[in-house]
Amino acid sequence: MLTIVLLIVYFAVMIGIGLYCRKNATDVNGFVLGGRSVGPWLTAFAFGTSYFSAVIFVGYAGQFGWLYGTSATWAGLGNAFIGSLLAWNILGRRTRIMTQKLDAKTMPDYFGKRFDSSALKIAASIIVFIFLIPYTASLYNGLSSLFNLVFDIPYWVVILIMAVLTGLYVIFGGYMATAINDFIQGIIMLFGICAVIGAVLSQNGGLVEAMKKLSAIPAEGWDAGGAYSSFFGPDPLALLFVVILTSLGTWGLPQMVGKFYAIKSENDIHKGTIISTVFAIIVAGGCYFLGGFGRLYADKIKYNEATGKPLFDTIVPAMLSTLPVVIIAIVVVLVLSASMSTLSSLVLTSSSTFTLDVIKPTSKKAMDEKKQVFIMRIFIVFFIAVSAVIAVVKDSIPGLTFIAQMMGVSWGALAGAFLAPFLYGLYWKGITKVSVAVCYVWGCLMAVVQLVVSLGGVDTSSWGPVLSYIFKSSINSGVVAMVGGLIIVPIVSAFTKKMDSKFVEDTFKCYDKTVEVKVSSSLED
Repeated sequence: MLTIVLLIVYFAVMIGIGLYCRKNATDVNGFVLGGRSVGPWLTAFAFGTSYFSAVIFVGYAGQFGWLYGTSATWAGLGNAFIGSLLAWNILGRRTRIMTQKLDAKTMPDYFGKRFDSSALKIAASIIVFIFLIPYTASLYNGLSSLFNLVFDIPYWVVILIMAVLTGLYVIFGGYMATAINDFIQGIIMLFGICAVIGAVLSQNGGLVEAMKKLSAIPAEGWDAGGAYSSFFGPDPLALLFVVILTSLGTWGLPQMVGKFYAIKSENDIHKGTIISTVFAIIVAGGCYFLGGFGRLYADKIKYNEATGKPLFDTIVPAMLSTLPVVIIAIVVVLVLSASMSTLSSLVLTSSSTFTLDVIKPTSKKAMDEKKQVFIMRIFIVFFIAVSAVIAVVKDSIPGLTFIAQMMGVSWGALAGAFLAPFLYGLYWKGITKVSVAVCYVWGCLMAVVQLVVSLGGVDTSSWGPVLSYIFKSSINSGVVAMVGGLIIVPIVSAFTKKMDSKFVEDTFKCYDKTVEVKVSSSLED
């Protein structure tokens, strides 16, 4: 009953905010970017809640916590200082300035206008369309096992409720409704993760006693004990790849960098940087730290009968199953909040990208603002429906792991294709169109090869030690895709035709505009 009451209140607030924000969603700029007037708290929480979903809380926290112990916390700290702090400092201001100069509303729109190429825009839109749908579908993972702790209802009902309610407030209020709801959902996540960590540690006799129990568990390849409570864990190199993918990868994800388009002012960037970093330390650091104690519940989780390996999505739910009912109720709302916030960001990104960058340019008839917003709302329904159907089908067919594997592949593909062109495009005048196209191909090719290897069970041992390690997992190949893009783009740019110098200089003039600031912000000469 407690959980039901909390959920009803939560859903009522979400829908109410969507209706309240209808006045801000009457044109494209308002629907997609909130009129570029979103303050620091809303922007920072929108960034954080889009970053951390149920996939991280249930899936990644359980998986990496089991593999690396409490050292998995480094992934959360990497998310905070690389994925949030550095991202805001390096991308935030320049993204806001250039996208406003180019009047770009989506990442593909930015590529098209920054490099004066409709082909690059359309190609980017197709990549977003292909790889965001499975990403979206994966957000439902983990909800089933958590809801089964409280309710005896079919999984498809949970998916339907989440899909319908998310769709309603996004369709009604657009980006502004998403941002306000993200703020509320972020507050729930902050308090929820703190409550869960406190309850789990208390159940195991406190932090010191829990660490003692964890240190007594042996790890393969370790002669001494304490592998899972050590500073860098049993496999530091593999952990480093996790940190890089989950932290640096956000720099190339359209739903993440899109938050910088809507920042209101310089002061908001400073505040937003601090807020989003603190949020990530608590939420991401807390999730991975919590997952590090998963091996203490080895007798309660489920295992794959064929391989004997643990089912990672069952680790965190097993940890929660022994907690007080109040904590479980909070966790259900927490995970639902995390999923709905990321889902709303993804479908808004997908629908706006497809409408503005594919439908509008190819339409023979002129499309006014109202028609564009209407079409975006139609595609929001479409993307939510497709992702929900895929999630239901995946759950109903035992052994089907396509979506789980595609989640990591889609992250690597998007970041591998977009990170380098986006970053270099903000700072460097020498980047060429060909280098952007090559990076697109590179990122997608790495993802496709990884998908074939993962789904087909391909034996890569004959490929040599380097390739075998790269395609060992979507994490490794995703990191190579991103880092490879950062190397490929400048090399290809050095040997291919430069862009028109006048066009490039005009584009970068937006950074030369002089503004007056208070002496407290900048000392006089």
